Amino acid sequence: MQFVSYLGESSPTYGLVVGDGIVDLGKRGPYGSLKAAITAGDLMALGKVAQGEAPDIALADVTFLPTIPDPHHVFCAGKNYKDHVVEMGFEMPEHLTLFLKANSTLVGHGGEMICPKVSECLDFEGELCAVIGKETRHVSEAEALDYVAGYTVMVDGSVRDFQKHSVTAGKNFHATGPLGPLMTTADEIPDPSQLHITTRLNGDMVQDAGADLLIFDIPYIISYLSKVTVLQPGDIVATGSPEGSGAGRTPPLWMRGGDKLEVEISKIGKLSVDIVDET
Repeated sequence: MQFVSYLGESSPTYGLVVGDGIVDLGKRGPYGSLKAAITAGDLMALGKVAQGEAPDIALADVTFLPTIPDPHHVFCAGKNYKDHVVEMGFEMPEHLTLFLKANSTLVGHGGEMICPKVSECLDFEGELCAVIGKETRHVSEAEALDYVAGYTVMVDGSVRDFQKHSVTAGKNFHATGPLGPLMTTADEIPDPSQLHITTRLNGDMVQDAGADLLIFDIPYIISYLSKVTVLQPGDIVATGSPEGSGAGRTPPLWMRGGDKLEVEISKIGKLSVDIVDET
């Protein structure tokens, strides 16, 4: 099953994707958001009931929200594809590198990713994300995938000149973290390492890699994070970006206002945004 968050007639809502449409689960209750349904542990049951219903609205007609508009955490793994580490000139990591992204970075599918006026170095990084399905603390790698509700797509927008002196700053510019549009439930992706990521800028392929090339895989990342803090339902765990980023090219390839960015992951779907200059 696939679920989506979007703007309803009067307020944010969520629904089950059925064909080319959406069954609005928010208006049917009892939960008003995808995160709330995940937290309650009722998402799969609600989805199964809704599979037999007619869609309320076409996918083509909605304004998408980030998959989870208000996650408690957005954790991101850095330097997690070997070829990306090489292209950036980094040393191969011995340990997992992590940073946080603020909710203010998040942008829905079909929305606008903002190119900041203070920098010309906005970079693309297409990433696979796990969405946490239940409270997670001190979980083993062997059990980690049991705590995943599903998987979605993210762009880890990176302002590279600021990132050189502050990772937090470079990774947290306003509206630089597109997320969505669909969450495919974990039962349909028993082995996320078999997924494939493709990023296109203005129609040209700039990243193309399998998730099997991750240095630290999803079970390891979730297990590691669960030792640090309590992961909450709806938390986003971004797994890192493969090679091909703009900063790793000669000359660098930065995004500009007017560009179109797409990240597609097998079994999940395509995330597409317009790049606009900050006003």
